[in-house]
Order: sequence, then C-alpha cells, then structure tokens
Amino acid sequence: MKNRILSIDVLRGITICLMIVVNTPGSWSYVYAPLKHSEWHGCTPTDLVFPSFLFVVGLSMSISLKKLNRDNHRKIRNKLLKRGAVIFLIGLLLNWFPFYQTNIADLRIFGVLQRIALAFMLAGIVITLIQNTRSLILSLIALLLTHWSLLYFLGGTTPYDLESNISGTIDIWLLGSNHVYSGFGIPFDPEGLLGTLSSAAQVILGYLIGKNTLKHGKPGTKELNHLAVVSLSLIAVSLVWNFVYPINKPLWTGSYTLYTSGIITGFWAILIWVIDIGKKEKWTLPFKVFGQNPLASYVLSIIVVKLFIYVFKINGTTLYGWSFKHLFQRIFENHLASFMYALAFTFIIWLFAFWLYKKGKVIKI
Repeated sequence: MKNRILSIDVLRGITICLMIVVNTPGSWSYVYAPLKHSEWHGCTPTDLVFPSFLFVVGLSMSISLKKLNRDNHRKIRNKLLKRGAVIFLIGLLLNWFPFYQTNIADLRIFGVLQRIALAFMLAGIVITLIQNTRSLILSLIALLLTHWSLLYFLGGTTPYDLESNISGTIDIWLLGSNHVYSGFGIPFDPEGLLGTLSSAAQVILGYLIGKNTLKHGKPGTKELNHLAVVSLSLIAVSLVWNFVYPINKPLWTGSYTLYTSGIITGFWAILIWVIDIGKKEKWTLPFKVFGQNPLASYVLSIIVVKLFIYVFKINGTTLYGWSFKHLFQRIFENHLASFMYALAFTFIIWLFAFWLYKKGKVIKI
C-alpha cells in the first residue's frame, strides 16, 4: 500500500513477535532474566514491549489521521471510539475464554487489550478535539502530570509501593477485588484504570513524533537526526524524573512512559536508517508478516495458549506442560528449552499470519 511506511510495519511486527515470545515460555520457572518483567521499579527489555505497541498505535494514527480536520473530526472520533470499544470487548472475552473455566463473578476486567483500547480511545478523543501540535504537547504533559499528582497526593506516605498506591485502590473500589489481577500476591492490576492517563500520553507522543517525522512523506536524513535528538532528550528527562517519580511498568508512571518512548524512538530511527533510507529490506519479511495483522496474531496466540492449558490434555497433563517436558526438555537445558518453546510457539502463530499475508488479507477491527 502506498501510504505504508515499512519501518513502522517492521517495528509493529517485532513488537508482536516479542509479545508472544515473552508470554509463552515453556515454563515460568525457567526464564532468562531479559525476558522477565521487572518485579516493581525498573525496566527490563521485556518491559519495552507493551509500550512499544502503544507507541506504534500513535505512529499509525499519524498516518491514518492525516486528513483529520474540523469538518470530519466528530465522525473520525466516533469511529475511533467504536473501534476501541470492540478491542476492549475482545480483551474481556479473552480473559473469560474458555468460558467454562472462569466464573463470571471472578472475571478480570482489565488486561493488555483493554489497556490498549482505553489508551487508544482517550488519545483519539484528545487528538481529534485539539489537533494543534503545541496544544497536543501540552495535553500529553497534562496527562502525565495529572497521573503523577493522583499517585503522589492520594497514595499516602509511600505512594509508589505495591500495597499503598491509589491505582490499585481505585480499581478495587470500582470493580471489586474479584475482578482485579492478583498475580502480585494482592489484588492489583498493572493494566488498571489510572494508568490509562500515561498510556494515552504515550499514544499521543507516538502520534506527534510520527506526524512530525512523516509530514513530508518517507523520512530522510534530516528526520533521522531529529529523531535521535528526541530519543536522547526523552531518555534524559525520564532518568532525571526517575529520582522523584520511579520508572515503573505496573503503575505505568510518566517517567516509564518517557523512558520507553525514548528507547523506542531511537530504535525506530535505526529501522528508518536501515530500511527506509538504506533499502535493506530482505530480512524484514518475518516481521512484515506479523506487522500486517498484529491484533489478530496476538489474539490467536492467547486463544491457542489457553487451549493448550485448559482444553487439550495428555494423560491428565496439559498439552502445554506435556509438550515442554517431553519434547523440549529432552533436547535442551531447562532455560534454553523454555526459550525454544516460546520461539516454536511464536512460529506456529507466525504461520497463520503468513497465510493471511500471502492471501493479502488484513483483519481490521
């Protein structure tokens, strides 16, 4: 398609590929350190994956909303809101699937797709209402500072701790503890409602960077230099902010938003240099495949994982656990076996995405 920027497709595809890899180790007992999330404060390579998807959502919006103006902003906003609502519903159904396994009284409401949907909708409202670049910059700053203020002033003496942060309190008050993620040992949802503020800011930031970089079409050396400055500036600001406002993925703090956006911007600049300017494209096929149908690939990966765990059994053992033990652990050392399992699983999903790619099919929501 003439409006597609290959470096964005590849960045999106790399993101989806990594999302599936880090979500599907053969065993959570054997995971290499870079493929784990930070326990609380901090940022590992894995913690860059989810914000990368939100950032790419913003980049994509900078292309799809090029014809946004005062005459059509309401129509476009309504379309964005409907799309966001559908994505949220898909995420909710994925949490419930397979439907006999989880009682609806204990259904987790939030999740990865729900966070993407809410951030997408909030960012879409802001972008379609404001449009002016300077005002959008002020709006994303306002979102980050509002989130910080709520966490700081309503979180007691330790506002950024797991047990006392206001984000978890809001989700429990709003939904009840049964509908909140409990993987941290207590009810606390890393994709909770309050984090939507900084997540939406990340989408807006991606939109602004994309809008500025692509305003003359495909980017060149001038835009590349600008991206390098933006990348280093965002990282520098985030590291300074980190002294008083920790880089934290579960809370999705503003410092985390800027830090990850800075790294992702730098990585996109490298992809532009290699792909769009250097025309070195042969290696990109695996990621173009995922990048063409990112949401469908991710949704399928969750469905298949749950089928392997909850539905298909061999001698009373889940297909997921059986295949890891009897296929991969017999060949590789535990950690390598777990990693190879994740790669093999990702390849299975890739084959479906490749079939769609060869057919020229793009599943849109």
